[in-house]
Parts: sequence; C-alpha cells; structure tokens
Amino acid sequence: MTTKFHGSGLDETFYVSLLLKAIDSTLEIIGGLLVIVVPPAHINRLAVVLTQHELSRDPHDFVANHILKASHEFTRSGKYFAAVYLLSHGLVKILVIIALFKQKMWAYPAMIVVLAGFVIYQLYRLSYRFSLGLVILTVFDAFVIWLTWKEYARHRTTLKT
Repeated sequence: MTTKFHGSGLDETFYVSLLLKAIDSTLEIIGGLLVIVVPPAHINRLAVVLTQHELSRDPHDFVANHILKASHEFTRSGKYFAAVYLLSHGLVKILVIIALFKQKMWAYPAMIVVLAGFVIYQLYRLSYRFSLGLVILTVFDAFVIWLTWKEYARHRTTLKT
C-alpha cells in the first residue's frame, strides 16, 4: 500500500482511523461468515453457558439478561439479515479503505457516501432501540466522515497547485 504521511496530526489520525475501520470491517466479514455457518441453536446454547453462572447468583443481572434476550431474538428472526448486513457492510468498507490507502481520489467521496448511509441507518436503528455500542460506532463513523472530507479537500488542493 502506498500511504504517505504528511506529518500533520490530522493525516495520522485519518490513517489510524482507517486502520481501525479496516479491522472493524474484517471482523464484520468474519462475523457475517460465522453467522452463516453457525446454527442459531449453537449461539443460543453458548449464550446460556456464558450467562448461567451470573444468572444463578443474580437472576436480574442486566448484561446477562440482555445477552440471553439478544441470542433468543437472533435465533428467531435475524440470522440472514445479520449475515447480509455484516458481509455487505464489511466488504464495501474494506474495498473503499484499500482504495483510500492507495490514495485513489474517487475513494474519498465514496467513503463519505458509504459511511453517511450507514450513519443514517444506525440513527434509524437508534430511534427505536438504544444501544451504547451503536452510539459509539455512529459517532466514530461521523468522525471518520469529517476526517475523510478534510483529507479529500487537502488532496484536491494539492492536485490544483
């Protein structure tokens, strides 16, 4: 990959954020593949095993009950949606990130559009079900959009001079 750091903290922050997004994208792809391969009953059993000790001590444990609830909802309806969402989200982002590391000019607006689309969807999801993780992801995506915009503007200025 041909990344060129120009020494500014903003440039370095941009490339570090791209690395974090690349890791996130890779994990999404792996997660999407696992969702396809692992039967929902196995996920449900794993959730029971992981939470049974905590629930035996405190049947109202917030985290353990939410893990169980999420695994039950997943086994009922969300398997294919989760797989398609994770795979598409991960693949699209990783392709654009690779192009950004190669400093392809088309990739800057593409990253902005892709992440803006995901932010809009994430805000929609947050409007009917709060998730701290989704809030953090949305704020990070918005930050990466801003960084991408700044980098794109800098590259466009460099090309004109």
